[in-house]
Amino acid sequence: MSLREARIDLAALRSNLRVLTAAVAPALVLGVVKAQAYGHGAVGVARTLADEGVDWLGVADLGEALELRAAGITTPVLSWLHGPDLDAAAAAQSDIDLGVSTVDQLERAAAVGATVQLKVDTGLSRNGFSSAEAISAFARAADHERGGRLRVRGIFSHLSNTSREDDDRQIALFAELIDAAHDAGLDPELRHIASTEAALTRPDARLDLVRLGIGLYGVEYDEGVDPAELGLTPVMELAGSVTAVRRVPAGTGMSYGFIDRTSRETTLALVALGYADGVPRAASRRGTVAIHGTTYPQVGRIAMDQFLVDVGDDPVAIGDRVVLWGDPATGAPSAGDWARAAGTIGYEIVTRVGARVPRTYAG
Repeated sequence: MSLREARIDLAALRSNLRVLTAAVAPALVLGVVKAQAYGHGAVGVARTLADEGVDWLGVADLGEALELRAAGITTPVLSWLHGPDLDAAAAAQSDIDLGVSTVDQLERAAAVGATVQLKVDTGLSRNGFSSAEAISAFARAADHERGGRLRVRGIFSHLSNTSREDDDRQIALFAELIDAAHDAGLDPELRHIASTEAALTRPDARLDLVRLGIGLYGVEYDEGVDPAELGLTPVMELAGSVTAVRRVPAGTGMSYGFIDRTSRETTLALVALGYADGVPRAASRRGTVAIHGTTYPQVGRIAMDQFLVDVGDDPVAIGDRVVLWGDPATGAPSAGDWARAAGTIGYEIVTRVGARVPRTYAG
């Protein structure tokens, strides 16, 4: 056991893809592997999804897309977040679809013959053409397509997942914008607006393709949703190693600021993981870990490289493996448990795992 490890279960990933693909059929599936596949490792995850037959891969920026192509992954890729220095030529040369949100991006794509998918804003107020901008953008895109300067493969948007009513309004607006695109002369083969939550709960939002992100990794997409009840298994298990064991009396301060002191004589185990590795400092004294299948409280303040666990009178030794989060079926806490301890969401917990934590792949 090394000091720290994020063990990535590729068999669980493949199983999750199969479960989700069956649930959303006949819609095509785009597996989202942005941000190093939510901390799981982009190339390893993307290659597994590609081997399993996923229809598309999705990333935030062009650099992430080019990393997949450099690794020899040929599955269709969509990249949707660009700066003013967008290298549309690199996308065209590498057969990467550009999610286009501005007229400037559209013109850059047309200048090099790229394939695009037009992003429209249906209420999230982030990127994408607004309703007021969309009509002229559709007309411009149709003109470029007729002239052979680009291909418009898709039109897409993103739901806020705020409420049934909010999603209803967004889906209705998206349908109106699709009609407007047709009126402008576009005939996109892909319409997509649903990510994991909507893909599973809104059949009317599945359309031609769904974008599956957090669900692929077996992490809850909303508090109170148990991935296991959906047939999904956590893909990441984050573990550290016990590096010191100390027997201490009652009243002993623990870590910076002594926010905790021992209430009795007990044994403290030191674990070589900290906020530099993605363990949230905000979860200090609220997180739990598993050692030999038994759950123990994390105590004191989480530091940059280490934290303490109160193991009571149980036998724990240097080198023992300490699981922070993984599959609850094994007795481990979940990423969702740590999210609640830190006041955040499971997405952030797995994505923030730091670069110095080796990813090891199994299954």
